[in-house]
Amino acid sequence: MNSGTVAYLNKYRTKITETAAASVSLPRQEDDMKTKKEKAQKEENKKDKGAEGAKEASSNPILAAIAQARLHSKPRGFSQTWDFIINAKGLNLKKPENRFAIDVALPKGRGKEAKVCIFADAGAAEAAKVAAVVVRKEEVVGMAKNRARLSDVLSCDVILGEPQLMAMVGKELGPVLAPKGKMPRPIPPNVKLDAFVAASKKLLRVALKESPAIHTMIGNDRMPDDDVAANAEAIFNAVRDKLPKGLNNIKSVVIKLTMGRPVRVMMK
Repeated sequence: MNSGTVAYLNKYRTKITETAAASVSLPRQEDDMKTKKEKAQKEENKKDKGAEGAKEASSNPILAAIAQARLHSKPRGFSQTWDFIINAKGLNLKKPENRFAIDVALPKGRGKEAKVCIFADAGAAEAAKVAAVVVRKEEVVGMAKNRARLSDVLSCDVILGEPQLMAMVGKELGPVLAPKGKMPRPIPPNVKLDAFVAASKKLLRVALKESPAIHTMIGNDRMPDDDVAANAEAIFNAVRDKLPKGLNNIKSVVIKLTMGRPVRVMMK
């Protein structure tokens, strides 16, 4: 085989190799382009959805803020909580009359099943049917030193107690529970416990203490926007009505997802 033939064959092999490589890379390039287009389309759809939500919610400032918060929130591998913050102004919080703690009923619930704790004595057996954590009378004394048991109580969303145990719980556990807003709510006498627990699961403790900021949870990102807005409105109205000068004591209102950007709510 002469040198001319060898050169021709080498050139032919190179051409075949380039053609094969092109045939492989072309589908890959097409797949990459398709993936990029799909991502771009999803992002565009998200923006359109957020813009439409904001437009539709223009008459409701809370809904408008929720739409904006969702628009600027990145997807997470977990369910995020909606945080609702009301910043107060013009109050001397050193005066007890300007501080308060109220229970507000969330019309659309918490977005999850509330965990219940009951401090019980005579009704311990019945309490065990409706509560995840039951603390008996004999456990209360010295419980402040039992970190594991305290952790059980503090992990609960709703904490209730039989009236005859309230003084004991306050004395033994007040310094631990009160600062965290976890003091038990008294169970009225002769009430149907299951019905009272069901109603209590919708109640949220809202407090204005040393700090002028009221920070509450109003649901999670799996709830419909209308439900989140209804919960936020219930809390806002309750706080406004409790403040001495109503709206004039409210500096600003903010809503945000756990890992999201705060969005100001233009309340009127």
